[in-house]
Parts: sequence; structure tokens; C-alpha cells
Amino acid sequence: MFSAFSASSAHRRGAARLAAATLVSGLVAASLLATAGVAVADGTPQSEGGATATMGDLKTYGAAVIHAGGKDEQVPAGLFEMSVDNGGTLQTYCVDVHNPTQKDAKYHETSWSGTSLNGGKSAGKIRWILRNSYPQVNDLAALAARAGAAGLTEQDAAAGTQVAIWRYSDGADVDAVNPQAEKLADYLEKHAQNLPEPAASLTLDPPAVSGHPGERLGPVTVHTDADSVSVTPPTDAATSGVKVVDKDGRKLTSAVDGSRIYFEVPKKAQDGSAELTVRASTTVPVGRAFVSETRSQTQILAGSSESTVSATATANWAATGAIPALSAEKDCAKGGVDITAVNKGNAPFTFALMGAEHTIPAGASQTVTIPLQEDQAYDFTIKGPGGYARWFKGVLDCRTESRSAGLSPQTLGEPSPATVGGTAAADTNLAQTGASNATPIIAGTAIGLVLIGGAALVLVRKKQMPTED
Repeated sequence: MFSAFSASSAHRRGAARLAAATLVSGLVAASLLATAGVAVADGTPQSEGGATATMGDLKTYGAAVIHAGGKDEQVPAGLFEMSVDNGGTLQTYCVDVHNPTQKDAKYHETSWSGTSLNGGKSAGKIRWILRNSYPQVNDLAALAARAGAAGLTEQDAAAGTQVAIWRYSDGADVDAVNPQAEKLADYLEKHAQNLPEPAASLTLDPPAVSGHPGERLGPVTVHTDADSVSVTPPTDAATSGVKVVDKDGRKLTSAVDGSRIYFEVPKKAQDGSAELTVRASTTVPVGRAFVSETRSQTQILAGSSESTVSATATANWAATGAIPALSAEKDCAKGGVDITAVNKGNAPFTFALMGAEHTIPAGASQTVTIPLQEDQAYDFTIKGPGGYARWFKGVLDCRTESRSAGLSPQTLGEPSPATVGGTAAADTNLAQTGASNATPIIAGTAIGLVLIGGAALVLVRKKQMPTED
């Protein structure tokens, strides 16, 4: 949410957390760089698929007061707006109330398991709140009647909904300033029920496959709430001869939920890899989580226009040796990143990270959890034979600020970086949404951390040397 911390308190908070993470990354760097060279992967880091978007402004909001440590902190509370890549708009509320939201931060859709919503009943109740309040319920008179409020403006409805969410997402002692918004928050908190996590708008499972030339590699299963998806073959398909087909070998240009897609690799193809993309236009399900690759606050979806969603899958093939297929997913229950490696080759695949060596036997699959500190940035590449490489990047953000750190919130009498209440005014500086005047300092430090973490966590495949019995 838009943090109302003063610049000095935000700077102290951000600097302390970043310094701790930098220390961890620095130690990792010293360990890894002594034994490994730096590898660089082309392209973009792997994501789970779905919608990707850019954070805009806090659009519709009122005021709330957080009570903590014997002090009161007044903050804006309401709806953010994000622009979806290639078309569409999302409306979101935030979780992790004390963590800044940075304008123009890039976000992608993800499952609850990789966020602070993992493992508890709160997320299910938050989804109920989202489905039963503004903007999903835009009849404000009816919503006010249910809540016992005299009336609700859009700003009141947004503030009351956000307050109710914070009570579950952060366990926060928080009240809406407007009495009618407070009645709505109390109503939503009291009546919230557990609902299941919504399905992703679009994913491919698994996102990586491997095998030998002359085989159909897969299947890769489409999971989507869209009516259909378009299928784009590898960019070099005309020269490589790799085709995207169904189980019977028929060329695919479109697919539906449950479709099984294969890469058909020519028998004489040289060792290599390829990537396909599926894309659709759909409304993203309410309750989906959105996270950033930077330290920008986790969002939860309240509304979606028709939006462009996409997902990619890769295939890797070789005639002999190790043939890895790699994917990764944040796992907050384990406190790290799960790397799943499938080896369809006839030789073991070995990689090293943080002083530990992991070997995937020929014909086997294994999931390895890479432990990370809370708030630690990671940026690493795992390389395989024939130029194969997979790049994984993000931040482990599994706990809310109010639970993971002792904070001293700003009192009501201290200056706030933005005007509270109403809709966004033209002169309100929401370009630093949630970050106060310390944003450049925090962002600069974060960039340094990513560079250090990137050097530290670059992975190289160790060549498997033949042994003699």
C-alpha cells in the first residue's frame, strides 16, 4: 500500500533490510566465485505465465489509520491501477501494508504459494472480500445497505475494502477514517468466508521439456480460463524444422484449456533448444496475486478488463549426454526457490549452488529447494550442454512487514508524502507510490543488491567426467 512513512524512517527501514540481504549475497558471492565463472543467459527470466503489468497510480482511495507501537499512522487506502502488457487494465488492492509500492514497477501474475498469502486461511477470506465488495459490487447503495452504512462513495467503498483486507493479510489493527467506510470494513471482516484460490489465467505445465531428436517432446498442457489461446511456434521453426503439434502430429496454431502440446523435433536436428508461446485475451480471475521482481508491494486482483495473457514453454534436445529441462517456482512454505530438473538424457546432469552440488541421474527428475533469506533478491542462470541455459530472477517476499520487522510508523502529526482522501488530485505526487522521498535511495541500493546477487547466484553446469571402474 501507499506508505505514509517519513523519508527518514523509510530509508532506515529499507537500508537495514537491504544491508542484511547484501551481506548474505556477498558471502554467497565469495563462496561461488572462487570456484565458478560468470555465465550469462540470453532472453528474459522465466515466469509462471499469465498477465504481466506495470504499476500505475493509486486511483480511488480514502484514508485509514494503523495503530501500532502506541502510535497512529495515517495512510491512503484503496485501489491501484496497472496497465497490462499488450493491452488491458487491472485494479488491485495491496497486502503487506508497511511495504512501499513503486510506480512503474513490473508485476506478473503468480500463485499464492509464492507470496505472503501462502499457507493460511486469510487468503481465502480476502478472496471472498474481493468478490463481495467494490469494485466487483458496484451497486454502492446495495453494498451500503448490507453493511449498515448510511451511504458509500467509491472512495469510501475502496477504503473500507482495503482496510478489511489488511486485517486479514497483515493482521493489522487498522480502521477507516470515514465512519461509513469503517462500517463496510467491519461487515466484510465479520462475514468473510474461505474461498479456494482462483485458477491462473494462463499457464503451461510443465514449462520445460526435453528429449532426443526424432521424438515428440512433451506433452505441455494448457491451463486457462480463456476460450482459446493462439500458439506461436519457435522463431527459427522454418530453418530448424521444429514443429508444434498435437499428440497425433497435427500442426497446432490454437489450443484450449486442457490441450496437450508437443515439440516435434526432426531426427537429424543438431543438439539445441526451442521456445513456443501461447497467448490469449481474457479477464484475469479475481483474487490472483501479482508480485514484482523488485521490492514493490504484493498486490491482489480486484478487477480486470479484457487483458492479454501469455505463457512460454521450452524444449531442449540432444543425441547423447545429459538433456535437462529446468523450471523454478518460489516456495514460501520452504523459504526458497524450488528448481525442478528433468533429465531425459543418458548421462547425469550436475550443477552447483551455494556450496552444494546437485546431480540429476539419467532418466530422472528432481526438485531442489534453494534456501533464501526473506527479502533476498536472486538472479541466477543454470547452464546445460549445447548452449542450453535457464535464467531465474526475483525476490523472496514471503512475510508481511508488520510481522517480520519492528517498525515505528509515522504519527498523524508528521508530514505525509501524498494528500490523503478522495480520488487522486492532479498535484498529488503518486509517481513515488508507497516509497516516500526515499524511493531513489532504496531503488539505487536495490539495484546494487541485484548486481551483487546476480554475480553471486550465477550457476554453471559442471562437466560430468567419465569414470573408469
